[in-house]
Amino acid sequence: MERIQREVDRVIKSFGGYWEPFEMLAAVIEELGELSREMLKFEGIKEKGEKKKIKEEIGDVLFALLCIANYYGINAEEALLESISKYSTRDRDRWGDKG
Repeated sequence: MERIQREVDRVIKSFGGYWEPFEMLAAVIEELGELSREMLKFEGIKEKGEKKKIKEEIGDVLFALLCIANYYGINAEEALLESISKYSTRDRDRWGDKG
């Protein structure tokens, strides 16, 4: 994932640099809204959707999150691995036989 973070950094710097932190957070929220809309379409709740649009929006959410990680100098892979460990430990009994 470090390679991907470096690529995001390269792209953002080619556009002139990172936005302010809360502007980037607003971008994450906007992208989550777009992901939500595409999921509603795909699930038949609103209109008709395509899986490829969900994939595109997931990519946009990840890009926006990696921008925030880069801005703060956070290794996204380490952050994700720590979250996986936290959920694995904290929620082990919560999910029962669902996993």
